[in-house]
Amino acid sequence: MHFASESHHMEGQAINYTLRQPIGVVGCISPWNLPLYLFTWKIAPALAAGNCVVAKPSEITPMTAFLLSRACIRAGLPEGVLNIVHGLGPKAGQAIIEHPRVKAISFTGGTSTERQIAATAAPMFKKLSLELGGKNPVIIFDDCDFDDMMSTTLRSSFSNNGQICLCGSRIYVHRPIYEKFRDELVKRTQFIKVGDPLAEVTDLGAVVSENHLKKIQSYINLAEVEGGTVLCGGEQLSLKGDLSGGFFMRPAVIEGLSISCRTNQEEIFGPVVTITPFDSEEEALFLANETPYGLAATIWTKNINRAHRMAEHIQAGIVWINCWLLRDLRTPFGGIKQSGVGREGGWEAFRFFTEPKNVCVKYA
Repeated sequence: MHFASESHHMEGQAINYTLRQPIGVVGCISPWNLPLYLFTWKIAPALAAGNCVVAKPSEITPMTAFLLSRACIRAGLPEGVLNIVHGLGPKAGQAIIEHPRVKAISFTGGTSTERQIAATAAPMFKKLSLELGGKNPVIIFDDCDFDDMMSTTLRSSFSNNGQICLCGSRIYVHRPIYEKFRDELVKRTQFIKVGDPLAEVTDLGAVVSENHLKKIQSYINLAEVEGGTVLCGGEQLSLKGDLSGGFFMRPAVIEGLSISCRTNQEEIFGPVVTITPFDSEEEALFLANETPYGLAATIWTKNINRAHRMAEHIQAGIVWINCWLLRDLRTPFGGIKQSGVGREGGWEAFRFFTEPKNVCVKYA
């Protein structure tokens, strides 16, 4: 492992330097929505830091993890360095978390599962890195580049059926352009092609499972009960042939909801966005911050002073200005509040998967 060591000179007395050493055995638990990417995102820095890894993929998406294990065997990775365990979370995942020789847990998934992990791991003094849910705001001012904003907002709303923790699910629009934005978003959303994921003309395939489809549609029904209006989408699609019985749905746009309603407070994790107008910068900040989550946010404005002010005060671990999902993998990744504990990516991952040791050498 290569890591730049810090040193501190005590004039005439001693020099201190810091060693970064492997933890030993670490547990990595990843979700279903980006199964290979998020799996290797944890495993690679853990191995590079000198640890052995016990890793569990989601039971919903086991195949890519199996293929990775086969590739590692063929590449000659020594036995016992990477151990991939398949199984259900309450059994296989819990066994990893409870094992006394697993000294650190890196987990990506839902906030409710995180509470169970923390309840087990904290009394055992294990290191925890928890990348959890999001309810990410998109704030659009009337001085934005409208065309660039529209095409990017469509992607940030519905990419991978909204099953990306960084998707923007709450869209706040400056009132002078609200109606223009609303009409254009609805029009473009209705043009999204849902169908065979192997077809070149398809924009969106199916959501991950029948249970998840039912969850998403329950929130669309809830939004109407809470006073919202579904402007488009939300219905399940019945496709023919090999796709018959698949879990396909049209992406939905909803307006007319208050910030306090469940639809705007709870993570849906599907192709559903809510849109709301705002009148001032202060109101936009209030709406953006008024949820228990704090993973990511996007700001659209040409006013660079406003952009920096907003970025400073938004409660989120990641803020994009005039872009979305533009990632430098060296930067810290993670959220605040119920969106996570700790950071991943770059040197942050090495810090998590190592223990620092100070060495003090007294001068003769």
